[in-house]
Amino acid sequence: MKFKLLILSVLLASVSAFGEVKLPKLISDGMVLQRNAKVKIWGWASGGEKITVQFIGATYQTTANAAGEWSIILSDLKVGGPYTMQIDGNNSVTVKNIAVGDVWVCSGQSNMGFSMGSLTTVYPDDIAQSENPFIRQFYVPSGYRFDGCDTDYKYGQWKSASPQNLRMFTAAGYYFALNLYKIYKVPIGLINASLGGSSAEAWISEEAIKSFPKYYEDALRFKDPGWIKKINKQDNDRVINWNCTLRQNDEGYKNEPVWTDPKLDTSNWATMHGLNYWPEGKFGAENGVFWFRREINIPASMAGKAANIRLGRIVDADSVFINGRFIGGIGSQYSERNYKIPKGVLHEGSNTIVVRIINYIRHGGFVPGKKYELTVDGQTINLEGDWKYKMGAAADPLDDRLFTGKISTALFKNMIAPMLNYRIKGVLWYQGESNTSKAFEYFALFKTLITDWRNQWQQGDFPFIYTQLPNFVEVNIESTKYDWAYLRETQLKTLSVVPNTGMAVSIDIGEWNDIHWLNKKDLGYRLALAARKVAYGEKSIVSSGPIYKAMKITGKQVGLSFTNTGSGLVSHGQTLNCFEICGSDGNYLPAEAHIQGHNIVVSNSKVALPVAVRYAWANNPESPNLYNKEGLPASPFRTSELY
Repeated sequence: MKFKLLILSVLLASVSAFGEVKLPKLISDGMVLQRNAKVKIWGWASGGEKITVQFIGATYQTTANAAGEWSIILSDLKVGGPYTMQIDGNNSVTVKNIAVGDVWVCSGQSNMGFSMGSLTTVYPDDIAQSENPFIRQFYVPSGYRFDGCDTDYKYGQWKSASPQNLRMFTAAGYYFALNLYKIYKVPIGLINASLGGSSAEAWISEEAIKSFPKYYEDALRFKDPGWIKKINKQDNDRVINWNCTLRQNDEGYKNEPVWTDPKLDTSNWATMHGLNYWPEGKFGAENGVFWFRREINIPASMAGKAANIRLGRIVDADSVFINGRFIGGIGSQYSERNYKIPKGVLHEGSNTIVVRIINYIRHGGFVPGKKYELTVDGQTINLEGDWKYKMGAAADPLDDRLFTGKISTALFKNMIAPMLNYRIKGVLWYQGESNTSKAFEYFALFKTLITDWRNQWQQGDFPFIYTQLPNFVEVNIESTKYDWAYLRETQLKTLSVVPNTGMAVSIDIGEWNDIHWLNKKDLGYRLALAARKVAYGEKSIVSSGPIYKAMKITGKQVGLSFTNTGSGLVSHGQTLNCFEICGSDGNYLPAEAHIQGHNIVVSNSKVALPVAVRYAWANNPESPNLYNKEGLPASPFRTSELY
């Protein structure tokens, strides 16, 4: 009898759940609806169920179709809020604290996802003063799908800007929204759908990716659940075996005393003068595990207290020990190392810091130019200087495991498809780093992505504002000297051929030693400038720095003209840098460049018959300094793709 009652209660619960009006996660408390547009409100119920929606004094009615799907359209909503929406069917749902304003999708890879929580020491006052109920974000959970498209997110909720909530906000998106709100006083909703390391093809729909046969084949292959299970198992076995073998072979653990022991004799260890990547071996970069040790003197005023040790960035994984005690470790080269040291670990006099580093592929060690220091109560000890080091074990390079963020269509089907019914103002896009190795195809991919999203949303050519890649170079990409330059060129070309697009140049605010650069405040400002012109109709605004337009060759000199010169061209410095000129041999030489009104004249006495000029043409050009008087940097360019 108990069993029958249990079955009956389950069946009744199932019927009840099926009959209830349900809403997608985006349509929830705190949402921002797009002003001055046809806005869809949709959800699910029983087939044939009558649905009533009440909002801002108006009543809308519809009936769910046989599949249980229903929707209504709200028209010409005016800026305002907070409002409440009442939805009634077999049950009632109330959505509270609704604002009407502008909705922007923030998408791409990690520099779009880069959160305000990672900038607490950079912009502490901005975070402390961030309370604003009219700047809101919906954080889309990361995920993938290979077969059909998802219709809703597993979880998610709207959050308004505040010192507590801001840590999860996209930093670039937040400063973009803040700039717009200060000018227009319109609520801004950000839908943050981004994933670190993702490639452009992963964000494109299956229908659109068909124009790229190789990527389409990948999409079809991964529809077979057995295929990804097979690859994941192979990857797991390979990674586990690699790490187990490395641990077994590590001299730092094989012998007594282990190399974390403060009393260990390191007289036969090599010395590194200043933190850097470890030296190459006979056959190139060494992979495996290296140990680093440093003795520091702690004064009585710092002894016994809780402390903090900052170790910049480490490639790839680290384990940190102080006086033989494990302090912390991180397995990704892209994360800042910032570890808390408990009370009682540090003592007066000599203290031993040990860092065990595992490197998987290419160069390993400490990323130079970052902060390496130990801090107690405002007192800081610089950890640069001499470190002892020794290899624990060598290993063959460990290739990356399968990353679903690079598989064609996988992110579109999971992270974009569920929001296609949601009316938006436009898109903010920051992506490209993961496509630099195939920069020449990015132009076609990027155009396809923009067109695809506009087709999928069925809103016409909505504004698409994107970031041109910044300056960056690291040891492991020095051999591909111009990959980032080529990709920047495709982004610049997109600006001229795809309508209703805007581009923020960031060639002057990146960091050569960190792909996750910190100055997202200036980036947000520049993205907002582009949006003000493209999306908000401020046609007279200077929305970007100088963009190359044309050249004229006169003898040994080349005259260059530009758009977006604003109040005039300026060099931040006495002379213009980063200009090069070449003849028909294609051999570029440094050029003298001078500003003449709104143009620039370029020459080199050794180039008698110039044919082409380029500017800031490198992964990390050295101090590019061409700006307009509005303070916006010129985009890198070359006058000819033949040279």
